[in-house]
Amino acid sequence: MDIYSKKTNFKFILLIAAAAIGIATVTYTNYLASKISVEEKRKAKLWADAIEKRARLLSYTYDLFNKLAKDERQKVQVWAQSTKFILTVEDNDLLTFFNDIITTNNNIPVVLADESMQILATRNVEYPGVDTIKKLEGKLMKEFSAYPPIIVQYRNNRNFIYYKDSNLFQELKNNLNDLVAKFISEVVVNTTISPVILTDEKGSAIAYGNIDSTKINTPDKLKVAIAGMKENHEPITLELGDMEKKYIYFDDSVLLKQLRWFPYIQLGIFGIFILIAYFAFSNARKAEQNLVWVGMAKETAHQLGTPISSLASWVEYLKETEALKGSEHILVELDADINRLTLVADRFSKIGSAPKLEEQTVDTLLDRNIGYMQARISTKVKITKVVEDADLSVEINDQLFDWVLENLFKNAIDAMEGEGRIEVRAFKNGRDAVIEIKDSGCGIPRAKFATVFEPGFSTKRRGWGLGLSLTKRIVESYHSGKIFVKESELGKSTTFRIELPRA
Repeated sequence: MDIYSKKTNFKFILLIAAAAIGIATVTYTNYLASKISVEEKRKAKLWADAIEKRARLLSYTYDLFNKLAKDERQKVQVWAQSTKFILTVEDNDLLTFFNDIITTNNNIPVVLADESMQILATRNVEYPGVDTIKKLEGKLMKEFSAYPPIIVQYRNNRNFIYYKDSNLFQELKNNLNDLVAKFISEVVVNTTISPVILTDEKGSAIAYGNIDSTKINTPDKLKVAIAGMKENHEPITLELGDMEKKYIYFDDSVLLKQLRWFPYIQLGIFGIFILIAYFAFSNARKAEQNLVWVGMAKETAHQLGTPISSLASWVEYLKETEALKGSEHILVELDADINRLTLVADRFSKIGSAPKLEEQTVDTLLDRNIGYMQARISTKVKITKVVEDADLSVEINDQLFDWVLENLFKNAIDAMEGEGRIEVRAFKNGRDAVIEIKDSGCGIPRAKFATVFEPGFSTKRRGWGLGLSLTKRIVESYHSGKIFVKESELGKSTTFRIELPRA
């Protein structure tokens, strides 16, 4: 009867089913994540294309403004040359022509000053009190310092023409700067939910969006973040017209990353739930088994009580008659067996109740059980005993612990098929008293070291697999000890080890 093997096969089937469900979940979620990733990349490409087109537009606008600035400078150059001619030419027609050139300048602010910075003339200058200012200095000088002055040589004197961008050009330039700022803002804001970093050619961050600032607040952290983004997506290169390239680095959205991790988190939660359910059902099953053990044991003790009492009465009757005269030893053995049956019934009655423990030396305990077994087994089985400390003692319940040793001896005899030797050894090990029982039997596979104590496990065709299970329960539950297979070699020997707290 191999109940344990059936249970193991059932667990294996459940494990395969759980693994299949897990693999299917991960596969399908990764499939969904891949589809979302493709969609995000498509949107990012559309967004990048739109950004590039707008960047080209800005580049064209920059070129236009550069041409306007160049035209204004050329106008100032012409104006300066005209001023020079006015000061040197005596031909009235030519003088009128150059004077017209000067007066047609209606938008470029200019200031004519001599070498001592005395203002000689102004045109298109909108500055508070400019008509009363005699010298080019202070704030007025700062306003006209954007470009180097044009020198006008007149005989032995040198005059200087200072100029700046026209009001119209300055207004357009400010609008362009606002446009660039808004463009940069849109680059990092209008990117749905993807993390974005905009950098210059040197790798310094200009703007960013959808990313924790603490992850890029130092140059090293910024390099790490950019390197991570670059592994997943190639950066988008922009030229905004200022002769420097800008780079847009972007990454998958947090949602997509979470979706990729979701199946593994789900499997983890699923696994934890299975473990909790397994332990809950296992504990419930053990509690139910305990109730069955207790009920069965007490019922067995009750059923044995009547025939044992009857047998005891018959033995007493035979002692008083002359029927077995000369064979009194038979009555002695019958009496011993009846006492043993009474002990067995008492053992069963104690299952489920807190047993009374009494101090006893290990030497006495072993002598009693070895003597009882040796008188009832084949002479081909030899039992030897070695107790290293005669005073070694433990607190046990005689009836229950004798059951433990009896089961171990019987198992050893069965393993040796009625022929061999059993070595019993007892010694101290720290705070424990150790009893080792070694037989010369067929051995136990290492994979079965733990399962031999499971209810239902048996190597015998007619076995129920309850002996070692009861043994383990008595040692661990009632005596706070341990029992396990210490070592075993197939075809040679097996050693069981019992550890009990010393008295």
